[in-house]
Amino acid sequence: MSEKSRFGITRRRVLIGGGVGAGLAIAWAVWPRHYVHNLIANEGETIFNAFLKIGEDGNVSVVVPQAEMGQGVWTALPQALADELGADWRTVGVETAPINPLYANDFLATGESADGFFGSVGQWAVREYAVRNALMITGGSTSVRGFEQRFREAGAAARAVLCKAAAARWDADWEACDTADGFVVLGEQRLRFGELAAEAADYSPPGTLTLRPPSGRPITGQSMPRIDLPSKVDGSARYAGDVRLPEMVFAAARQAPSRQHRLAAVNRDAANNVFGVTAIVENPRFAACVATNWWAANRGVEALAPEWESERDGVVDDASIDTALQTALDGDGGRRFVSEGDLSAAFGTSGAHRATYDVGLAPHAAIEPLTATARVEDERIEVWAPTQAPGLMRTAVAEAIGYSENQVTIYPMLLGGAFGRKIEHDAAVQVAIIARRMNRPVQLTWSREEETRSDYFRPAARGRLTAKLAPDNSIAAWHSRIAVPSTNNQMFARIMPNMFMGDVDEPEAGAVEGARPAYAIPNIAVEHMPVDIGVETGIWRSVGHSYTAFFTECFIDELAVRAGIEPLSFRIAMLGDAPRLARCLTIAATLGGWDGGEQGGGMGLAAHSSFGSHVAIVVRLSIGDDQRPVLQNIAAAVDCGRMVNPEIVRQQIEGGIIFGMSQALGRAIGYTDDEPTAMNFPDLGLPVLADIPDIEIELIDSDEEPGGVGEIAVPPIAPAIGNAIFAATGQRLRSIPFVVGGVA
Repeated sequence: MSEKSRFGITRRRVLIGGGVGAGLAIAWAVWPRHYVHNLIANEGETIFNAFLKIGEDGNVSVVVPQAEMGQGVWTALPQALADELGADWRTVGVETAPINPLYANDFLATGESADGFFGSVGQWAVREYAVRNALMITGGSTSVRGFEQRFREAGAAARAVLCKAAAARWDADWEACDTADGFVVLGEQRLRFGELAAEAADYSPPGTLTLRPPSGRPITGQSMPRIDLPSKVDGSARYAGDVRLPEMVFAAARQAPSRQHRLAAVNRDAANNVFGVTAIVENPRFAACVATNWWAANRGVEALAPEWESERDGVVDDASIDTALQTALDGDGGRRFVSEGDLSAAFGTSGAHRATYDVGLAPHAAIEPLTATARVEDERIEVWAPTQAPGLMRTAVAEAIGYSENQVTIYPMLLGGAFGRKIEHDAAVQVAIIARRMNRPVQLTWSREEETRSDYFRPAARGRLTAKLAPDNSIAAWHSRIAVPSTNNQMFARIMPNMFMGDVDEPEAGAVEGARPAYAIPNIAVEHMPVDIGVETGIWRSVGHSYTAFFTECFIDELAVRAGIEPLSFRIAMLGDAPRLARCLTIAATLGGWDGGEQGGGMGLAAHSSFGSHVAIVVRLSIGDDQRPVLQNIAAAVDCGRMVNPEIVRQQIEGGIIFGMSQALGRAIGYTDDEPTAMNFPDLGLPVLADIPDIEIELIDSDEEPGGVGEIAVPPIAPAIGNAIFAATGQRLRSIPFVVGGVA
């Protein structure tokens, strides 16, 4: 089951009973044929294609290119392939794909997520870059919806050649053969995959692949056991922090407050007096200590007490962020990304309702802080790291130390949470620099405080929403103006500097994705007003939807009150063109026992569509003696299209709801003197088990194409809570985290 690589690190195949793996997918028919896989077959294994190996023992190894960070992609995509192949699920394991153009994720450029994620860059350019540069990215809820088809095709291609090999033995028509439970079958005749694997690889699949009909897919739509969970439960799963190499030392680092800061001075004497510290590394962007153990390295960094020089005037604090947002909101430097109807005529000169909403900075707060291990040998470097983008990490490491990409090997590890943070490669670049100077293996781990201090937060945003009701109390006009940093541009400038040629502060569609309401409104405009708040921001679970849904769904509630119409009925009347979302709303209302949003009842609802899926949530809460909201029940209805593994969908909806609760009910992250005021988990006010109410989820059966699931429950939970607070107290809170009655 395990083998030692030539680097001395154990590599493990993952089966249902244990081990770990990683997951996503790739194109089959669309990729140019001159790209060749770079897989390596272990003894007794046969490589069928870029996604599949079968051993003579019958074990099936599914090769998945993108990261498993808890979203279940190591199970869902192998499940799709195994169904087409006809494999026995008990024999299916996972291997991490090497960096290769075959595994590039171009769905982010050409699929539904393109406008939000890559919109300002251009689809053609991104796809070309994606393929030529092996752009393997896990993000944007693209795994299943972008690659299920390709995994099915890989399974179908292997099924065809296995049938050809068996038919040759039986002197039969291969098209009369089929596969099931790890066998090729023809009537009463059966041959195991393992017996045929070596022979089957000599055959070519047919030019046109025949996929099984939905009725012939026995495990699609079934909650098959997750491949990654047993090893996570028994502790055998290996994360980046588990890597151990001969003669390895440990490092900790402190980063510059921003890219406009440079290291000015450190206290070397104090750091050298820390027992165990063996070296100090100074870099314009960071200072680090190397020691015989990580505790000593981190104490050494604290003793270094780095001082920084700033190229900008003033410091970032809460007041400067507030001023920047308001200036942008009032300015004229934005761009209108949605424009329908005649807004001026619809608004006229009176009768409009206006409200301003705010969201604060939000941390990623993944359980695993940034960490990476590097070893330099014979003008080559190996890096073990959790990453959502291994190809981009390889490029960044190579450029940081002056190597070619052929001299850099990246070993993607399991991600102990990410939520967008690990698309960046700060720790890998730093450890590469340190290891090259030390000339011995180094493991760098950021402290929790450093992880929070140097996070690329979900940006603070301010939305000014204006609407006017028609005589029939429908919405006649809607104008949404949102001041928020151009986070996608910032992120691309950091991780793809050779491709990104724009201005990090120019307007972008991704900054206001989800801001166009799903409701039928004849006159509508959505504008992005870019702003530099002095804090570098990053993509965060559900990206722009995390604040646009809050703005929209709370403002819709305000308009319902103004119209004197019960909030559910007000919404349903305008969802004639969005029947899937309307169905989610009615089911969630029934599931949650919707009381009409009566004052004092403490019930609120919200609905939102994102990543090709639709979610509605109903919340019931009360206000505790300490004036804090106490959630009593959450009901959610979800239409995410065709489901590969319903239990994984349910897990992701529950996780997304709890994640969204953290931004709604946690503590605000303030800023003072260029640093956040929160540094560790206790400072964030994250929900604990006692805070989690009963969560009821109904998954709606659908034959529609799969939508995303990992992020879709995050956007609607905060507005549902806000609307429930209004129903309980009559107080309309327009800023998250929520503060009820002035009590944080």
